[in-house]
Order: sequence, then C-alpha cells, then structure tokens
Amino acid sequence: MTPTAILRPLNAVFDRLPEDIALTAARLFPAAVFWFSGRTKVDGLSIKPSTWALFEDLYALPVIPPNVAAVMATVAEHVFPVLLVLGLATRLSALALLGMTAVIQTFVFPEAWVTHGLWAACFLTVILRGPGRLSLDHWLGFDRR
Repeated sequence: MTPTAILRPLNAVFDRLPEDIALTAARLFPAAVFWFSGRTKVDGLSIKPSTWALFEDLYALPVIPPNVAAVMATVAEHVFPVLLVLGLATRLSALALLGMTAVIQTFVFPEAWVTHGLWAACFLTVILRGPGRLSLDHWLGFDRR
C-alpha cells in the first residue's frame, strides 16, 4: 500500500471534521493562560504591590513607563481572555493578545519562544479563520463564514 493510498482517505475524513472544535480550542487555551496570569497581578480590585515591582524590574519595557505597563497588562489579561472565551470581538481580542505575546517575547522572556510560538499560532489561527460557530460573534452575526 502506498502512502498516497493511506493518506488520502484519512485526510478526507479529517476534512469532514468541523473546524469549530479547533477554533474553540485555539480561543480557550491561550485565554486561560492570560486570565490566570492576570489573576496573579491583583488582589480584589487593586493591583498587588508585587505587580508594581515586577514591572519596574523584571518586566521593564523600554518605551512604556512601568506604572502604565502594569495597568495595561493587568486590564488586558482580564478583558481579552474573557472576550475570547465568549467569542465576542474575537479577532480583535486575539490580535491584542498576539501583540502582548510579541512584547513579552521581545522584551521580557525571549528564551520562551516555544511557548510564545504556540500562543501566537493559536491567535493567528483565530485571526485568520475567525472564532467559529461556537461564539457570540457568530450567533450575533458579527463574524460568519
């Protein structure tokens, strides 16, 4: 049996699977990473003192002041993951978190390119293919394929 004879029928089966499963996973899993990261930065409605210190030392960005970066990152890690899970403003949320991933990769943890590459692949998939049918964007008619 040739590889073509094996792979073509198998690929035909895969072609019939709904891509909504993959698109939902591409939204949910990186959203969880950012959500849990955001939760470590707050105590109730206040940003933790340790968060301020992290942005002054470890997460220091060359252009954005640490106090501004701390607030921006904390808000982004709470808002965009929720939107991704709901599938609302999905492509915009994925783009925002892709940008955040690029900043983290470039300025904070350049050695973590494998992890950041996986997040980026998920975000790029959602940006290019949309949120799928299991999303508010689809149900509200904002993003239908």
